[in-house]
Amino acid sequence: MEIKQLKHFVTIADEGNIGRAAQILNISQPPLTRQMQQLEQDLGLQLFKRTAKGVELTDAGKSLYADAVKILSLAEDATARAKSAAEGIVGRLDIGIFGSGIFEVAPRMLQRFRFAFPNVQIILHTMNKSEQIEALRQKRISIGFNRLIPQHNDILTKTVATERVVVGLHTSNPLSRRNVLTFQDLVTEPVILFPDAARPNFADFITGLFHQFGLNPNVAQVVGDAATAIALVSSGFGICFAPESATRYAASDVKYVALKGSPPITIDISCMYLKDDRSPILKVFLGTLDNFRQEVGLAAKK
Repeated sequence: MEIKQLKHFVTIADEGNIGRAAQILNISQPPLTRQMQQLEQDLGLQLFKRTAKGVELTDAGKSLYADAVKILSLAEDATARAKSAAEGIVGRLDIGIFGSGIFEVAPRMLQRFRFAFPNVQIILHTMNKSEQIEALRQKRISIGFNRLIPQHNDILTKTVATERVVVGLHTSNPLSRRNVLTFQDLVTEPVILFPDAARPNFADFITGLFHQFGLNPNVAQVVGDAATAIALVSSGFGICFAPESATRYAASDVKYVALKGSPPITIDISCMYLKDDRSPILKVFLGTLDNFRQEVGLAAKK
């Protein structure tokens, strides 16, 4: 198998139609069809089955698709590393980080970038949203990770990942034994919200969800970050809502329960950067981010 074959295979699978895939790949349909037939022949497997609307992956095709996406992502990273070596991409990347963003999503992305570009020094700065925006404009940082980022003419954003929102309860709370909870179940519970600055924020998001159901949260505390909120839940002060990544915070007497919602209740973590920043380090960072987004299923989301 060649990288080109895998790219064509993935494009057909994504489109579900060989004709549309051929248009995207800027080649004619017959040679694309023959190429996939040759791939199936080489593997001794049927990868596609025809439908009324086009084609669908067989079980073997689905297995190959999962691996092909990873291989293409690794190939893109390898190409980027080679180019960065040729271009001498070295230096420093200053990044703004915030509360619950340190638990999983942002570190995974930064680990990927550090592996791809070991000659770039990553410096992290703990900042709230307003501080990140100011630091971007003053060019003290190149990237900021945050949630619920308002629109600015001079700043662009990209979604890094989407997380489910869960409820943290002390294990002594009878509601902790439920598999799923509604906002009506929680309306009388003392709620610990976070953060207490940089609007709009996660606290506003949770309050807005209560209001969607015609309810008002029983706010007991508003604290600075997820770790503090979860610590207070562990001490029996109330309940808290948190992005799923925050559940990595170890607390043996805190149980996390799903929220009922269709579609599921989620919140994004995004990165932001200056629109006119043309630095090569930022360029390769955003390229690595695009590969990461593809892996977590956000390739089409801006």
